[in-house]
Amino acid sequence: MRLYEYEAKKLFSQLKIPITSGEVAESKEQAKAFAEKLGKPVVLKAQILSGGRGKSGGVKFAQSPQDAEKKADELFSSKIKGFPIQKILVDEKLDIDKEFYLGITLDRVNYKIVILACPEGGVEIEEIARREPEKIKKISLDVDQKFFPFWGMSLAQWLGAKGENLKIVSNIVVSLFNLFKKYDAKLVEINPLILTKAGKYVAADARMSIDDDALFRHPELAEMGIEKRHEEGEMTEREKLAREWEIPYLDLDGDIGMFPGGAGFGIMGNDFIHYFGGKPANFMDSGGGPTPERLARMLILLDENPKVKAIFGARFGGISRCDDFAKGVVMFLKEHGLSKPMVLRMTGNMWEEGVRIFQEARKEHPEIFKNIEIHGIETPIEEIAKRAVELALLAKS
Repeated sequence: MRLYEYEAKKLFSQLKIPITSGEVAESKEQAKAFAEKLGKPVVLKAQILSGGRGKSGGVKFAQSPQDAEKKADELFSSKIKGFPIQKILVDEKLDIDKEFYLGITLDRVNYKIVILACPEGGVEIEEIARREPEKIKKISLDVDQKFFPFWGMSLAQWLGAKGENLKIVSNIVVSLFNLFKKYDAKLVEINPLILTKAGKYVAADARMSIDDDALFRHPELAEMGIEKRHEEGEMTEREKLAREWEIPYLDLDGDIGMFPGGAGFGIMGNDFIHYFGGKPANFMDSGGGPTPERLARMLILLDENPKVKAIFGARFGGISRCDDFAKGVVMFLKEHGLSKPMVLRMTGNMWEEGVRIFQEARKEHPEIFKNIEIHGIETPIEEIAKRAVELALLAKS
């Protein structure tokens, strides 16, 4: 789960990592006011959950408050990688002498924490690693291993720090490591770490990603407004609603609503849809043994999605029984109704009982089943996926 730069900097400051004195603006008027408050040239940085904002025009410099207002208006009116800009960090423009890179991440292959340092900053570290790997110094530690200050001193020397600056840079490295461990991070990065012409080290940028499975250990983050979100891009309104309902859900860019019986079956179903020329509108997981109420809510997310043209449902009954699946769908149909064509297939635990529930409900309320095709084990899952793609095409024609 990625943090905004301004959020990461708040956490940096808690551990005494020197940061810039910026403020977050949500309008061009605020940007102008903050620039007036700083009383010097500023840099306006779009706050988005995506990399490469500098190359995409998300960073602008302003010489005056009026210029800051104009540049902020340009940013708020634009998008980066399709994401709208809703917040801008109005930061002081630094008088740069040198730029460096510091970062800590996980080596998932060797199960290590890796501390990285490079005497070049403000660049893509992946490109440096590919082109000039000798410029990167690494220290690898076991996940439960302590980080000793002399390692920080070693990295400070590698970055060219001398005299009193050796201790300053070493302390930044140690604090960055402590921050990484304290918040169960997957990545913390200062790129660039600036040495100003006045001789001060400042984290000009901050990137931080946290393991969202560990958020329950950090209620203080929620108090700061840092809650579960995507690694890249904001959550959609449906994704936020699904989170409230505790339904794992992700919006995609297709038009076939995916109503699976579990995560594995959902992944397979998405593959089938792609294979037959369609595009899934979402990924979803019902969880083990979902209640009828939960299944009904899953269908609400799909039926009320204007992008969805058809719904593909599949249940492989194991822990999650097919009769419960059928009860959830019938509950949804009676209470909500269905505006999209849907094709369903059930097999596994209690599938015959599930089919019987559907048959009885259809006899009682034939009008609510006019858009639904229901199949059992006799129909291959591939045929159901293919039919869903056909229904979506028919709905668009």
